[in-house]
This record gives sequence, structure tokens and C-alpha cells, in this order.
Amino acid sequence: MWGLPFDDLAVMIIATGALVGIAAALPGTYLVLRGSAMLTDAISHSILLGIFLVWWLTREISGPVQLIGAALSGLAAVAVIELLARTRRVKMDAAIGLVFPAFFALGVLLISLFARDVHIDEHAVLLGEIGFIWLDMVRIGPWELPRALVTIAAMAAVNAAFIALFYKELKLATFDSMLAGALGFAPGLLYYALLALTSVTAVAAFDAVGVVLFIAFVIVPPAAALLLSDRLPAVIALACAIAVASAVIGYVLAEQWNVTIGGMMAVTTGGFFALALALGPRHGLIARASRRRRASHDNDCRSLVAHLANHEDTAAAAAENTEAALDAHLRWSVRRGRRAILHCLDDGLIERRGEQLALTRRGRALAGSLPQGAGRAGRAR
Repeated sequence: MWGLPFDDLAVMIIATGALVGIAAALPGTYLVLRGSAMLTDAISHSILLGIFLVWWLTREISGPVQLIGAALSGLAAVAVIELLARTRRVKMDAAIGLVFPAFFALGVLLISLFARDVHIDEHAVLLGEIGFIWLDMVRIGPWELPRALVTIAAMAAVNAAFIALFYKELKLATFDSMLAGALGFAPGLLYYALLALTSVTAVAAFDAVGVVLFIAFVIVPPAAALLLSDRLPAVIALACAIAVASAVIGYVLAEQWNVTIGGMMAVTTGGFFALALALGPRHGLIARASRRRRASHDNDCRSLVAHLANHEDTAAAAAENTEAALDAHLRWSVRRGRRAILHCLDDGLIERRGEQLALTRRGRALAGSLPQGAGRAGRAR
């Protein structure tokens, strides 16, 4: 049929989606870290104006000139956004909200006025249709491949090479741009180079997947990866892995439920983000709730140890150093008191002597390190 080593349309669709995900997630990781992820939205919507302008000047609707022109349109949108933000009369988010609708609306208006009979469709730019990549094939050696697959594979390779070549400089410019500038790394130039790659990648991807899925791949996999790791190499690897998994699972679910493939891939990235948000080992909701619960238990334990230390070796110890006294002195419920006692018993800070609660050697050491009055710290909150 197509002379491919894998004669399977599904494989080509999945490969195209996965490569778009990788090509988008690589620069997207740095944009998310910089807090500039929504510039991708501005770039992606602004390329429609660039597509029209290049067609108007050259009558070309595809090819390298179209790619460069559309990418420059995205960079122009970023430049206007930053120009507005630097006036300090408009915040960055408001500037993005002002500029990209203006660029997109102008592109739609110009197309409707001057290019009605030309195959330039704003809906295709926004939504794309990855299931139709087989309609435009190109021969590479003995194989006939979808043009979108070849184009986005080239962009993924370029983005990977750029990040590998300038990894240290990008890392320093992302986390400490002032130090990067002092060391002569030109963080501003690196930033615009990154945006230029993002813009070119958006143009390369829109014909197959549309800008909506592209934006999802730029933002969601890196955001999910940052919930799973704090190490930049691991974040980049995880972002690419999540993007690839979203393409594979999204296609399978789209086929099973007979829904749009690109939309299902975007939804799947959101599913991975939800899982990372819930299950992340350090920043996930469950982990954070566990740390808060542990901190609350530790605080109650310190309060109990301080209370027992205050009354130890006194005449009131027999009445005060009991579970029943915790309600009156620390204003704890019965449940909270029992939980604190069990926690301290597990940590080896106290021991039971009948109805009495007594400090162990370890508990006395902890009590000695606490500030005076710590016993009141655990009262009702």
C-alpha cells in the first residue's frame, strides 16, 4: 500500500501525535518553569495572521516560506505583548488577553475578505484533524510517509538538539536570569530563541493536530511532570513520556468511543495531570495532606510531651499526667487525645504505667529541647 515498514494508519497517527507531544513538551517545560506558558496560546492563535500575510505576498499556502512567515507572526505577537507589559499599565495576563484575540480576529477578517476561495481555514488551524494525515503523503527514500509526520519529526529533532546544545544556559537563564546575564549567556536571546522554536513548532503542528492540541501538549505534560519531580532532566523526560502516553491512550480511547482523536489526546493529558496532582510524591494532594496530618500529629505529640514534663515529679502528676486530664488542660477531644497518645507511644516518647502517662528518656530529651510554654501550643485550633 504505502511501502512503509509498518503498513498501519493507526501507527502513523499515534506516531504523529507522540512526536507533536515531544516537540511541544521540550520547549514547553522551560516556558512553564518561567511562568510564560500562556504565551503559547498567543503564538498559536497569531499564526493565522502570518499564514494569510505570507499567502498575500507570495500566494504560497505551504512550504518553508509559509512556515517562517507564520512563525514570525507568533513572535510579533509576543513582542507586542511584552511591549504592553513593560508599560506597567497592563499586566502580562491582560496583555496576552488583548493581543492574541486581536491577531487572530485580524487574521480571520483578512481571510474572509481577501482569501475566501483559498484553502485557508481558521477551523483547521484551531482544531486540525490528525486522522486525515494520510491525505498528504511524501516520499522519503523507499517509503511514502505522511507529510505531517515527517515535518513534526524534524521539528522534534531540532528542539531536542537545541535543548541538548544549550541545556546549561537554558537552565541558568530559567532559574536565575540575572546571573545568566552577568555570566554573558544572553538570557533574553535564549528566551526569544525558545519562543521562536515554539512558534515554528506550532506552525508545523497545526496542519495535523491544530493549535488546541498543541497548546495542551506544550503546557499539560510539563505541568504534570513538575508535580512528579523537582529535577529538570527528570521533568523533561517525564513530560515527553506523558505526551507520548497521552497520544497512545488518546487514540485507543478515541477509536473505542468513536470521538475525535485530537480531542481525546488533549483530554488524556488532562487525565495524567489529574493523576499527578493527586499522586505526586512530593507536590501531590495526597502527599501534601499526609504531610499536614503528620505535622499536626507531631505538634500534638510535642504538646503532650511538654504537658507531661511540666507535671512530672510534682504532687499533681498522678491527676494531671493521665489521658482524662488532656481535655481540661489542652482542650482536646477524646479522639484527639487518644491519637496523640498512640503517636507518642509509637515514637517511643512516652509509656503507660497503668492510668499514668510517663516520659521515656527520649521523651525527656524532646521536652528539654522545647521552648517554655510549648505545652500550650497544642490547645484547640
